Amino acid sequence: MLEPTACLGRIAILWRGDQAARRSASPETSRFSAVFAALADVGVDAKPVVYEDDVLDAVRTQLATFDGVLVWVNPIHEGRNRANLDALLREVAARGIWVSAHPDVILKMGTKEVLHRTRMMSWGGDTALYRMLEQMSVELPLRLAAGPRVIKRNRGNGGQGVWKVEALASPPDGLMVRVLDATMEGSEDIALDEFLKRCIEYFEDGPVIDQPFQPRLSEGVVRCYMAGDRCAGFGYHKVKALVDEPIARAKAGPRLYANKADPRFQGLRRLMEDEWTPQLMSLLDIPRSDLPMIWDADFMLGPPCSDRSDSYVLGEINVSSVFPIPDDAPAEIARRVADRLQAKL
Repeated sequence: MLEPTACLGRIAILWRGDQAARRSASPETSRFSAVFAALADVGVDAKPVVYEDDVLDAVRTQLATFDGVLVWVNPIHEGRNRANLDALLREVAARGIWVSAHPDVILKMGTKEVLHRTRMMSWGGDTALYRMLEQMSVELPLRLAAGPRVIKRNRGNGGQGVWKVEALASPPDGLMVRVLDATMEGSEDIALDEFLKRCIEYFEDGPVIDQPFQPRLSEGVVRCYMAGDRCAGFGYHKVKALVDEPIARAKAGPRLYANKADPRFQGLRRLMEDEWTPQLMSLLDIPRSDLPMIWDADFMLGPPCSDRSDSYVLGEINVSSVFPIPDDAPAEIARRVADRLQAKL
């Protein structure tokens, strides 16, 4: 008869929900059931904690009984943000409870500003950062003269605050641009000044990021899932966001998942594990032990390399609420959690 696995520690898995969700939360019925099961397999006792701002004090009391907490909460959702939760998580972490991902790590690698901070890496390029609307109004027209750009607010998910912008004409009363909202279908021709007014609220989240539009976007996006500094699988799909051609949009489909050994993505895996993640940690001053237990990087296809292999351009890094995930990812997460807890023993 097999000996039971020794308990390495107690972990909370935290997500957002209302009173009904709090009453019904269970490891077996939650969307994280596979993560709960994988943690149990390596000897980690995981329990659900459902958060909302109106139960902050109760959640604080709950979290005090755990060794760590894995957090799945979007930065922006139905008009709500993470301000109160992040303050709580910083407080919890200061008391010695391990938090993944820590809010300070999210600010370093999970906002669009990371595209500018890592622009000199081989996944980067001609990425600009605007800290004020006045700066954007002066510099954006100059960059548009070289071709279409993609404007991104610093924090958001699901394409919120992401636009393709293309210069049209310059009549006497100002530059006209064609804009395409990543959350909508169909472009719109408006004055640049009108578009800039739509961006005013974005500066409440920090800077606004400006990248060149990638012409191969319609060929698809590859998502590399990471558990700490190790690959946990891939997702790939043809996208509709920022694609204005009807034929290309018609080919868009759901994200398909693949395990980390998929031969199509081994070049990207080697880059992520051996080159890019170590460079990211160094540039952002993130110790290996502070890397999130699950995060991902979205890549667009760049110009073909000299050997005709694909190059990749980073579109964003997701840290706050990475889900759904590949089938093999829960086991990778569990291994990293077990390593982290054993390091604390």
